[in-house]
Amino acid sequence: MSDGIRVTVWNEGVHEKENPKVAEVYPKGMGHQIGQYLEKQPGIALVHVSELNDPDQGLSDAILDNTDVMTWWGHMAHDKVSDENAAKVHQRVLDGMGLVVLHSGHFSKPFKALMGTGCDLKWREWEGVGEKERLWVVDPAHPIVDGIPEYIELPNAEMYGEHFDIPQPDQQVFISWFQGGEVFRSGCCWHRGFGKVFYFRPGHETFPIYYNDLILKVIYNGVCWARRTQVTGGIQRGNREPLEKLG
Repeated sequence: MSDGIRVTVWNEGVHEKENPKVAEVYPKGMGHQIGQYLEKQPGIALVHVSELNDPDQGLSDAILDNTDVMTWWGHMAHDKVSDENAAKVHQRVLDGMGLVVLHSGHFSKPFKALMGTGCDLKWREWEGVGEKERLWVVDPAHPIVDGIPEYIELPNAEMYGEHFDIPQPDQQVFISWFQGGEVFRSGCCWHRGFGKVFYFRPGHETFPIYYNDLILKVIYNGVCWARRTQVTGGIQRGNREPLEKLG
């Protein structure tokens, strides 16, 4: 493992090519906006931006072998990600790769496989302009909220509401309140195998949320928290001889 964190920012890369409104907000795509922030942060050794239309859907073994943490944003084309590639990402997390799942990535194949649930929820994009969201920190001692105030306020956001069909998080970091009255578990952490998973809700494609320094800081903190852990000690499974004499 390198001294710094090697990050792959995986983004569908569809909306900005098909929707002029999205292209105005993210002319190079959300992945590049996130990636250019991460590459300037301390402790980040490498940032690679992958998209669905890249060779091997941006998920080749060479890329995965060089990834300590992957961020994942998807929406329109969850079904276009091959089952083989989704299974590879799933297995890499079990083997120790960190995964930071953003916004509508809750419906992605790797996240649903890691959760083992449907991952469905309520949603609303009010009149195309969204509504106010406050993301409240509910675990102020967690490293993901290092340097974050007690809440982050977004003036225009797509609403996600409960019930969010996920397994109980190992740690819940944020809960969101929306202007329309709903609440949502918007920052959740799990351990899966040797890997860590962080789900972070904000990031609708028509709102400039990934220009918000606090949102980007949370993503960076999530990457640092989820970084690959070097597994030592020769962990073994299966039928084993006893360490002590029996009988």
